[in-house]
Amino acid sequence: MDLRARVNGLMPRAREDLADLVAIPSVADPRQFPPEECRRAAAWVAGAFADTGFDTRVADTPDGSQAVLGFRSCGRENAPTVLLYAHYDVQPPLDPGAWRTPPFRLTEVDGRWYGRGAADCKGNILMHLTALRALGDDLPVDLKLVVEGSEEQGTGGLEAFVPEHADLLRADAILVCDTGNVAVGRPAVTVSLRGMVNVVVSVEALPSELHSGMFGGPAPDALAALVSVLASLRDADGATTVDGLPGDGRWSGAPYPAAQFRADAGLSPDAALLGADGDAGVADMLWARPALTVLGIDCPPVVGSAAAITPRARARLNLRIPPGIEPHEAARALTEHLIAATPRGARLSVAIEASGRPFRPATHGLAHHVLGEAMRTAYGTPMSRLGQGGSIPLCTVFAETYPDAEILLIGVEEPRSRIHAPNESVAPQEIAAMALTEALFLRGYGNPPG
Repeated sequence: MDLRARVNGLMPRAREDLADLVAIPSVADPRQFPPEECRRAAAWVAGAFADTGFDTRVADTPDGSQAVLGFRSCGRENAPTVLLYAHYDVQPPLDPGAWRTPPFRLTEVDGRWYGRGAADCKGNILMHLTALRALGDDLPVDLKLVVEGSEEQGTGGLEAFVPEHADLLRADAILVCDTGNVAVGRPAVTVSLRGMVNVVVSVEALPSELHSGMFGGPAPDALAALVSVLASLRDADGATTVDGLPGDGRWSGAPYPAAQFRADAGLSPDAALLGADGDAGVADMLWARPALTVLGIDCPPVVGSAAAITPRARARLNLRIPPGIEPHEAARALTEHLIAATPRGARLSVAIEASGRPFRPATHGLAHHVLGEAMRTAYGTPMSRLGQGGSIPLCTVFAETYPDAEILLIGVEEPRSRIHAPNESVAPQEIAAMALTEALFLRGYGNPPG
């Protein structure tokens, strides 16, 4: 039986396993979900990979989370080593009422599997498992495994763990399986990742609330000040403007058609796109320029609010930065911009919450070539190269710790997966095709042509 047939035969088991894993609400934020759920997910992952021949263990990382580590030898002398990466923690479900299906129950709708983590990143864990099950004992490489438990929270547990345990995870090639393809059936390797800086902005204007009728006008207003500061971060076209950061970068790879972007984002065909000018502009905005998002605001809610001036307010901001901009430069520029934009009568402070460097891997090595051939065979079409607007700070840590290793970013996600949003889903054919890709890669990398 060939690999494709084996993978296809394993898909019912992949669905059952993904359902079990999605059912564990492994959000690595103890303010929202019990830490026991992440520990339960770690144990599930360790057991599943142990069943494929790995010697696994669960290790504590410096941020208090847990990572699953594993090793499997092929028994061949001088065999190359491949490190497999994924993460088992997931984003919170956000508004449960916005989900068409229960967020922690894998549900099939119109041929897609819905559930939090179905694509990001539990679907990639099942990609690994399905590839390994399909290969069985036909494994010409040594394998190492790391599946972390706090990637979505950006607390840096594994980023600190890797340099301290460099020999434990050293490899010739690293499959970072936390990205995805251009679309269903269109394979891609990610060759550019934006970095990020998360900050919390706090504004104070009054010792306490004041009656808006008696004091409104001359009295400083913290909420109005915060709105004014946030408005300064975009120009009239909606493009991000942070003083001191370049906003004219150009993406040199394939364009992202505006019509495709609208469809992928669920927008109407005539929806206006912020700051973008044609197909090239979409790719520039996504992968070559800074982009700021307001993640949340603390202020009085509409229901229950009083006729009073708000004394203090705060916001959580996420600034994505392209390769070429360092996080400390971006954090300094953003902080200085926010302070300079603070209106009279308000006091503003900025706390850096998290940061990660952008990443651009090398694309000319043996592993990259073998991956391209594996994708062509699995999908019947050539591999594309694309950028990703998301951040994976661990990639930079891998590159610095293992400068000779090739780092390949792939995965089962694609735009319709709607990761980090309600109604996240995965196309099961992408799990199958990417599992076949991984199996072909591992077999080809261990037996390179020539």
